[in-house]
Amino acid sequence: VQLQASGGGLVQVGGSLTLSCVVSGFTLDDYVVGWFRQAPGKEREGVSCLSNSGDSPFYVDSVKGRFTISRDNLKSAVYLQMNRPKPDDTAVYYCAAGLPVHHSRCFGVEGPNYWGQGTLVTVSS
Repeated sequence: VQLQASGGGLVQVGGSLTLSCVVSGFTLDDYVVGWFRQAPGKEREGVSCLSNSGDSPFYVDSVKGRFTISRDNLKSAVYLQMNRPKPDDTAVYYCAAGLPVHHSRCFGVEGPNYWGQGTLVTVSS
């Protein structure tokens, strides 16, 4: 099983950046997918997730209206479109996938089954 994240880099405030995550070793269609991030000196936080059916995306309040999560099951890929990034968005971003958990919007208390290796996003002002 592999989740290969890419697309990170340096972006200016007000610009845009798209993160990609290509998975292999399992059938993405069956999994909830999401993005997490960890800023220097902070705990990892969930940014966004999307159900296996592609309905009802979740976004943490700080990125609502700016970030968009999407998936392409045929390409076994997950994306995070980051528009109008802010310096507080600087972090290592991780993609993740997990089997649906009953009554849980994203990954449930045990978290995702699989994690990518992370890609660094730096937002300059």
